[in-house]
Amino acid sequence: MRKLAVCFLLVLPLTSWAQSTSCPSALDYDHAASLEIKETGVNRRGHVAIEDISYASPKGGRVPAYLVVPDGKGPFPAVIWGHWYWSNSEFRTRREFLEEAVVLAHSGVISLLTDGPVARPGHVDEKDSFSDQVAKDLIQAIIDMRRGADLLLARQDVDPKRLAYVGHSYNATVGGFLSGCDHRFKAFVLMAGGLSDEVDKKSDEFQKFRQSVGPEKFDAFEAKYSWLDPVKFTPHAAPAAVFLQYATQEDFLTPERAYAYAAIVSGPRLFKLYGAPHALNAEARRDRIAFLVEQLSVKPSPSLAQIAAIPDLPQPPSPAPQ
Repeated sequence: MRKLAVCFLLVLPLTSWAQSTSCPSALDYDHAASLEIKETGVNRRGHVAIEDISYASPKGGRVPAYLVVPDGKGPFPAVIWGHWYWSNSEFRTRREFLEEAVVLAHSGVISLLTDGPVARPGHVDEKDSFSDQVAKDLIQAIIDMRRGADLLLARQDVDPKRLAYVGHSYNATVGGFLSGCDHRFKAFVLMAGGLSDEVDKKSDEFQKFRQSVGPEKFDAFEAKYSWLDPVKFTPHAAPAAVFLQYATQEDFLTPERAYAYAAIVSGPRLFKLYGAPHALNAEARRDRIAFLVEQLSVKPSPSLAQIAAIPDLPQPPSPAPQ
């Protein structure tokens, strides 16, 4: 497969930022704890096994996941995939990227696709945006992905130097945190997700929201969780490569806001806009796979026919505002 044709290659000097950072204690966990992996079934697609598994979350409960494994002994590159949180999407689960993972598995890539906290049994959506539960869910999502990396890197058939993360929307934000505090990843694809509260606060929409809920309540919550902002992490993603994919048909995540996010992310980084809604499109999928193939040295690379056969992610209508 040809190398990814880059529309924008951003390699601005970052002399004012350190090239590494550590996770705050709230994002850490007991690395020696048992993963307690359980398998409930296996489905085969030719030479690819889709294992239905779960593992223990350090924050309680279990993380349902698909482990997509190619035939062979490896060592294989590996990818962790994080789905979007679009509330009325049937793919608000680990199913969002399953077909991409299967295609890559035919080229010798292991994938872990998790259900985020929002997609797990018993979860109730929090309607109060200023509830501590909102922050707790985000913290759990970040930690559960770090445990997913533990799971993959504990396998003898995974190459620890070829681990990537792909996250869409909410899980792109999760990837922003991971990029700066977990340097086991070689590459990140962050798709149509918010990456800076500092950038967002400059928008008219944000300021109107602050006024609508009351500046005192808003500012108190913001101060309490000021550390929980991906802008404090994405400047420290290096040496990992970061590919930022954004859509032009967005109401809030406008191209201007996406450019502002990209300017903060450490290099090497790629940035591309697509004429698509929040779900993105086939072009973004082709570019995403090409980036992973190049960064993870995947051989043989998937064929164009295999990639073209992956169905588009349906874009549901916007849910009613709360």
